[in-house]
Amino acid sequence: MAEMQWYAATDSGRFDGTAAITPRSGAVCLRAELPAGVLQNAVATLPWEMADDEKLFMNGYQTWTACPELGKWDRQHGVEHVPKFLLEKYSFDRYGDYHFVPYSGKRGQSHGFSYCYFRRGKTYRLLASLDETPGYTIFSYDSRAAQLRIERDCAGVQHTGGSFPAFSLFFAEGTEDEVFDAWFAALGCRPRTAHRLAGYSSWYNRYQNIDEASILEDLQGCRALFKPGDLFQIDDGWEAKVGDWLETDPAKFPHGLRPLADAAHESGFLAGLWLAPFVCEKESLLCKNHPDWLLQVDGQPWCCGCNWSSFYALDIDHPEVQAYLKQVFDRVLQDWGFDLVKLDFLYGAAPFGNGRESRAGRMQRAMALLRSWCGDKLILGCGVPVMPAFGVVDYCRIGCDVSLDWDDVWYMRLFHRERVSTKQSIGNTVFRRQLNGRAYGSDPEVFFLREENCKLTPQQKDQLATVNALFSGILLTSDMPSRYTLEMREQYAALRDLSAHTENICVDADHDICIRYTLHGQEKTLVLEKKKL
Repeated sequence: MAEMQWYAATDSGRFDGTAAITPRSGAVCLRAELPAGVLQNAVATLPWEMADDEKLFMNGYQTWTACPELGKWDRQHGVEHVPKFLLEKYSFDRYGDYHFVPYSGKRGQSHGFSYCYFRRGKTYRLLASLDETPGYTIFSYDSRAAQLRIERDCAGVQHTGGSFPAFSLFFAEGTEDEVFDAWFAALGCRPRTAHRLAGYSSWYNRYQNIDEASILEDLQGCRALFKPGDLFQIDDGWEAKVGDWLETDPAKFPHGLRPLADAAHESGFLAGLWLAPFVCEKESLLCKNHPDWLLQVDGQPWCCGCNWSSFYALDIDHPEVQAYLKQVFDRVLQDWGFDLVKLDFLYGAAPFGNGRESRAGRMQRAMALLRSWCGDKLILGCGVPVMPAFGVVDYCRIGCDVSLDWDDVWYMRLFHRERVSTKQSIGNTVFRRQLNGRAYGSDPEVFFLREENCKLTPQQKDQLATVNALFSGILLTSDMPSRYTLEMREQYAALRDLSAHTENICVDADHDICIRYTLHGQEKTLVLEKKKL
């Protein structure tokens, strides 16, 4: 048993408290009686020893954030090494938590959001949040000091006086399934669907170079490969500019998207469409015609990153923004007839909190808006802080975009934790595996079987595809199925079988990552070398 010291403060006063904590404490809810004022912070510290052979997992800020298990003295990098002029030009610090959480860059110091665990062998010590509305729960660990710091991301929110929920925490010790089952039971969170979805996405082959003819070509190929009820998803490139969602690019899709959704349905497939609802690119008509719709920070629109012509956050509190987005979803889901929307760059809804709500509370409200606009249609979330998506989306990305090689071009490896990388995607799929089937169906990204337009080795493709099949709630390829050879069709059928019938999955990550599982009564093993991840 250890004593946790904690406090919460407004600009008018402070509350100090203690709490007795064990790794098996279960739910620990701490409230502070605070005078009215602007919240400053809420901080707890707890002595927490980590053995030399123990592993630590800190959940990253959003779905793309690389978050492997760490050793006691491993280092967690931010963007502190990136030259200022590159940050100003490309906004690498806007994709993650870099603009509001300091990174020390020192060995043995790390942080994460909403949950973390310490693992020694098969024993897990889980520390997790039960409520993020008052602010993200940020866990920080210092190996040298043997101290765990827990902070509520609530600064700047107006407190009316009285009781404030400083911390709503969950502590559990046991096996992997024991601690995560207990946490989700305490949350009262269940996935919206248990259905495992498979299918096709246009992105990782054609990227934005899609048009009516190429989509119809791929649909024709999917008819000979996929099963009724599978997903046929049109990704980015159908719109003229990101943010202009009410019409298609007339040069690429002169007949609009309704005929393509109908064609997918006639083939027995669900029809999916990519959108990034909470952002717009600089060159969009929406940005040019409605600058007042953009989220303003210090009198300037908030740039979320350098994709496309660079892109900006929309102000979800603006009534015209909400009306526009409702119109967009009505058009996509009702008029055009799509069954699923892949909603990307969702972190743009809440880069900041304000005097009324925390950053996390704002993100949760944005997710609730999406669900209200989509009704019972399927949502695949992407680029979203992890916990606000729990139980709201049907499927959710758990890692970054894969690349057509193992780890993207060398200079991109120097930048943020949210970069494109196949190896980082595999790592996140393994280390966030506990969310699959508990929070939502996990989307580990696509796999490749093709040889053209892909630089992955056969072994790398096999590792990616196998990991995706083992730990996914949605299993997608971005190959052109019309070009599959007989061997590739057999490989695809084997992956579908693996996804549907695997049992008794067990992961040993003490040295290399050793994944053991049973398929049709036979014991199988996949080994991933950590030094290559």
